[in-house]
Amino acid sequence: MDTRIQKIQAKIRRKKLDALLVTQPHNRRYLSGYSAMDHDIGESSGVLLIPARTAPILLTDFRFQIQAEQEVEGMEVLLYPKGLLALLSKLLPDIGITSLAFESHYTLHSVAEKMTAVLAKLNVSLYPLSGLVEEMRLIKDEDEIDLLRRSVHLNEEVFEEVFATIEPGQTEIDIALALESTMRRKGAEAPSFDSIVATGARSALPHAVPGDVPILKDQSLMIDMGLILDGYCSDMTRTFAVGNADEKYLKIHRIVRQAQVAATAAIRDGIAASAVDKIARDIIKDAGYGKNFGHALGHGVGLAVHENPRLSSRNRKHLKAGMIVTVEPGIYLPDWGGVRLENMVVVREDGCELLNRNTTWLDL
Repeated sequence: MDTRIQKIQAKIRRKKLDALLVTQPHNRRYLSGYSAMDHDIGESSGVLLIPARTAPILLTDFRFQIQAEQEVEGMEVLLYPKGLLALLSKLLPDIGITSLAFESHYTLHSVAEKMTAVLAKLNVSLYPLSGLVEEMRLIKDEDEIDLLRRSVHLNEEVFEEVFATIEPGQTEIDIALALESTMRRKGAEAPSFDSIVATGARSALPHAVPGDVPILKDQSLMIDMGLILDGYCSDMTRTFAVGNADEKYLKIHRIVRQAQVAATAAIRDGIAASAVDKIARDIIKDAGYGKNFGHALGHGVGLAVHENPRLSSRNRKHLKAGMIVTVEPGIYLPDWGGVRLENMVVVREDGCELLNRNTTWLDL
């Protein structure tokens, strides 16, 4: 954590600011190890105050005191029994803070207005900043990559265990509950997102919500699932037939798999994210299904299940070694269904490392 804090402090100093107030939960955990999450943007479990030249301080309330003191090392934990603004009003002048940056992408406008008014009376100016910590989180170190690899492998174990029990007559909800209970039983902190389980024509909905819909014999089933292990997320989609697949399904599946394999083979340090997206998109377009692939090819994964970089036609930035992205092309046909296949890879200097282990059955 010390190196990360030092890098952030250097960024703060370059911007000629006295301190940064970190409120985004994943950024807070990345810099301090404090793992409590916010229920929503309007209810905080704490903030991290990082002065430009002195030790950071974690500010929280009584509900999280024990957790914070157990998880945080090398920094003081202070409570705000009368609210965050009351503590900041006393603390900032005491440590000589007159210019305070805050994460404008994770601060309600009403909260920023109130902070501005209160701190102005103390001659403390607020400066909105966005993406300062996220920029650091883009490149994973080898310890983070190992944590992500373990998360992916556990996610695969969960899928394989539940997959072996799937049979006609079960509902989408049955399978979603089995996935998420198995995750917990095998040591995951939580799902990294609400599991997507969609059968038949409902699999044409990329973000289908599992319903009380029975799985029919020889019908397709899409499962998009992920978990959190030691803070780091996994994300994987598998689509298959529960029984025997018909020729149309096999055709669509093979096109999607071809697009996934080609895009994965192109990923390396220095390639534009949009170029990777185009490789997969052109294969699907040339097969006659271009209008049926309407989302980006992939996204970054780390402490958050959706983070930068995006593999999309709009992202002209180049991938760098240490980035981790999903590769998840799909074809979605109304009134028939959809096929999406998703793996996670690490960008390396001369290619990419596939984090998923069990992919042979994807090749039909």
